[in-house]
Amino acid sequence: MSPFSWSFGGSSRWNGIGRFCDDPMNKSINGANGTKAASHCSTVERLHAWEKKLYLEVKHAEALKLEHEKRGANARKLEMKRADYVKTEKAKKEVEKLDSQMMVASQAIETTSAEIIKLRESELYPQLVELVKGLMYMWRSMYECHHVQTHIVQQLKYLNTVPSTYPTSELHRQSTLQLELELEQWHLSFCNLVKSHQDYIQSLTGWLRLSLFQLGSNPVHKTDQDNAVYSLCEEWHLAVNNAPDKVASEGINSLLTVIHAIVVQQSEELKQKKKSEMAFKELDKKSSELRSLESKYGPYSVPDSSGNTRSKNPVTEKRAKVDAIRTKAEDEKAKYDKAVSVTRAMTLNNLQMGLPHVFQAVTGFANVWTHAFESVYNQAKNTDQVNEMKRILP
Repeated sequence: MSPFSWSFGGSSRWNGIGRFCDDPMNKSINGANGTKAASHCSTVERLHAWEKKLYLEVKHAEALKLEHEKRGANARKLEMKRADYVKTEKAKKEVEKLDSQMMVASQAIETTSAEIIKLRESELYPQLVELVKGLMYMWRSMYECHHVQTHIVQQLKYLNTVPSTYPTSELHRQSTLQLELELEQWHLSFCNLVKSHQDYIQSLTGWLRLSLFQLGSNPVHKTDQDNAVYSLCEEWHLAVNNAPDKVASEGINSLLTVIHAIVVQQSEELKQKKKSEMAFKELDKKSSELRSLESKYGPYSVPDSSGNTRSKNPVTEKRAKVDAIRTKAEDEKAKYDKAVSVTRAMTLNNLQMGLPHVFQAVTGFANVWTHAFESVYNQAKNTDQVNEMKRILP
């Protein structure tokens, strides 16, 4: 879920499944005018609109400045040459007009900048603090869930029963394929989550850095609130960049690898099953033909008119072929039974090794991010308390 879709107010509570819920018992979630507080998405959109307006105003002001320099140079040139009075005065009037336009443009820039600062301090910063708080609760819930899951899957090592000799059913095979697909989606979603989070806070921190230091006024004039929001985002940025996401990602990918190995083995088992079935089907067919010959010629060799046994007795030849086919069918059946045993043993061994590993990895990741967001949130609250004391004390 995108963080831009979360809404914020004076109080929020975490419902444990990944979203903020309005507390119906707390009326402070509404704004001062009685309307619902703006969502993070709405705030960012308005900031973008103001930033775009500021960009156009600065661009217009720069164009006026260049035109002013050009007109001013022309007016000075006319004065130095003692040119026609009317022409000189006209040039001066144009410069004065540009002076007025530049003043209006400067005031517009100041007004827009003030709106951006107001929006950043009154809406964006409180929303970011609440977002960090929500992420702290979310990853704490994730940690608790993964911790329980880790304990459960660790019990697999005590499962020492003899693997089942039942062959893999079609339902079982489809379930394994579905598990593989879900693991692929889990791995992709996890990587996208981490990357989106990193890109989000990197972009936000970069914007603040440009706004407060490079394009802003003298750093001495920055407010405590400016320092607070920048400090929050810097700490947040460091937290997400130092998270062991590769360990968790590789853990999920490792489980995906062992599940894929099971899928491949199940496919080999299915192929061997088909070979065994075809061999026995061929055996049944040839055995039926042998019985037909035996009913026609008898089960034994028939002597010819000279008293010698026929060199090419059809019953004997057919029986030899049937015996060879029976041997092949039994070999294929033995291979199939072996494949079934391998599949069952591989399934148990791979799950015993893969499941604890992946849940230990994601549990560790969730634990690190829980503490990271907790640290960022506590630091933000401490900063707010210090700033509040500065406002109260003379």
